[in-house]
Amino acid sequence: MDTPPEPGLIEAMNKLFGGAATTLLAAFSGRLMYHAGEVRAKRRPIWSRDLAWELPTCIGMAMVGDGLADYLALTDTQSVALVAVLSYLGPRGAGAVLERWADRRR
Repeated sequence: MDTPPEPGLIEAMNKLFGGAATTLLAAFSGRLMYHAGEVRAKRRPIWSRDLAWELPTCIGMAMVGDGLADYLALTDTQSVALVAVLSYLGPRGAGAVLERWADRRR
């Protein structure tokens, strides 16, 4: 008799926190990874008032990513990953990726 596989991290987080909280947590993680890279490169201090600007970016990229995931009909796990990547890239990075994609299509 086969036992069902254990749920993954995203499924467990969805059950524990709910989908919206999981998406926001993924967006926050993406921005935190970006901030850590900036701190390591010595372009930002660890703590500053500039961190307050990361919250609206995080929420905005979560909304964009959630909408894009819905449009692409992605699974929950895929949509959380997309939100984390888009949040890491931020608005400028996502715009640059979109421009490169559009240039290659021409």
